[in-house]
Amino acid sequence: MTDRIAVLIPCYNEEITIAKVVDDFKRSLPEAAIYVYDNNSTDATAEIARAHGAIVKREPRQGKGNVVRQMFRDIEADYYLMVDGDDTYPAEAARELLAPLIAGEADMTVGDRLSNGSYGEENDRAFHGFGNDLVRWLIKFIYGYAFDDVMTGYRAFNRTFVKTMPVLSSGFQIETELSIHAVDKRWRIVDVPIEYRDRPEGSESKLSTFEDGAKVLMAIASLFRESKPFAFFGWIAFVFFALGLIVGVPVVLEFFQTGLVPKFPSTVLATGLVSCGALAITAGAILDTVAKSHRKMWELEVYRVQQESMHKHA
Repeated sequence: MTDRIAVLIPCYNEEITIAKVVDDFKRSLPEAAIYVYDNNSTDATAEIARAHGAIVKREPRQGKGNVVRQMFRDIEADYYLMVDGDDTYPAEAARELLAPLIAGEADMTVGDRLSNGSYGEENDRAFHGFGNDLVRWLIKFIYGYAFDDVMTGYRAFNRTFVKTMPVLSSGFQIETELSIHAVDKRWRIVDVPIEYRDRPEGSESKLSTFEDGAKVLMAIASLFRESKPFAFFGWIAFVFFALGLIVGVPVVLEFFQTGLVPKFPSTVLATGLVSCGALAITAGAILDTVAKSHRKMWELEVYRVQQESMHKHA
């Protein structure tokens, strides 16, 4: 591999594992530059990483999404491999993740912990598997693409993907955002099965199952609204129309039978609900036009970045 490869390791209080992670990737990818971004650690993460040969930078804005945003802005490479600093992902799989990118067969590869069952065997934290399945189902339902593992922290990207990825998340929603961006923008995605291992004793996860899970669901809703506004507001309109019919149909039937409208409050409520549905449809149609315009501009930016990368290698 003659192309430049950058290994990106966002870290917060990983002094127990970071030395092994850096050493493993230096051994598996000796040609790669290894970057550790320290996110306000209160332990010796940065010092240990630097002592083991990593390029250490600091990101003062707390949250994994903030770290990834700055990494994507700062680092210039042809291929990027992103991995957590908790020693749960095997460095030995790095070349398998990079191979489809280098062959021009993928724009993003995903380290899949689920299909071979290793995540279920190693991870004993309640509801993590359920949360991953729920997010996978939502993405499949909304976008029609079935990820094998949507929440994995082990991924690889080519330069065009990284330099045209608008990172909006601040925290652990970043994995979901990367997945939805890849599907919505029709990037080529390849799932690569990997052997997951749980954190070593003394190393603690920073992920809050319920708090971060709620943030992930909110991120999915927000990205759905932005990327597919007509479908998003169409569902809202459907709910309003359905409620309007439930309330209004008895009023209409009674009017045809008696010629009277005795349930005036129900009439007003039904009219209001149907009007809200019509407004939702109108908002969706307008925002859909805006979204398509933004998509065209983004496609042109992709062309520009690709041409820039080609000129670098010419």
